[in-house]
Amino acid sequence: MAWLLLGSMQHLLTNDDIIACLSSIHSVLKSGGTVVIELPHPRETFSMGECTRNGWTVPLVEDADDEEGGEKEYGELNIVWGEEGDEFDPVTQVRQFTVGLELKVNNLEDIPKDEETSPLFLQMAEDGRTSVREVVPMRLFTLQEIDALGRCAGFELVAKYGALIEGVSIEDEDEAFRMVCVLRKS
Repeated sequence: MAWLLLGSMQHLLTNDDIIACLSSIHSVLKSGGTVVIELPHPRETFSMGECTRNGWTVPLVEDADDEEGGEKEYGELNIVWGEEGDEFDPVTQVRQFTVGLELKVNNLEDIPKDEETSPLFLQMAEDGRTSVREVVPMRLFTLQEIDALGRCAGFELVAKYGALIEGVSIEDEDEAFRMVCVLRKS
């Protein structure tokens, strides 16, 4: 079994790239082996306005030095995926996703100082903040494309879901937020 999760296949921008990837997977799977592909739900391709921005915050923690143990929170990392003005090419189905990271610490003295410390900490302003923005081209897919590209590489589409939880139909307007395709080596 092989897995392509978290929209990883979106970084393959051409059909040739996708067929090469799937053909490589096909070459190492036993007969009847499967590949599970998780992608954004196709409704994102057709309703760009509703699915333009996604963000989350990750707390920065380290083991506390006091006798109580536990963790000490010393800041946070804010991640923003996509912006209102991100360009989408309907011919290639490639969207130029803006990805932003903002790192902020509560006290500059609390930054871990060892060989594993990220270089981002070295770019901190006096207010304890630093940020990075990049534009990442990513392809959006329909179910029919995944089926056709899979066939080109020797797979058949055997199941489709709306999440990585079995039983969520891809057609479910309330619960389906991903397109999960299960392809079997034919």
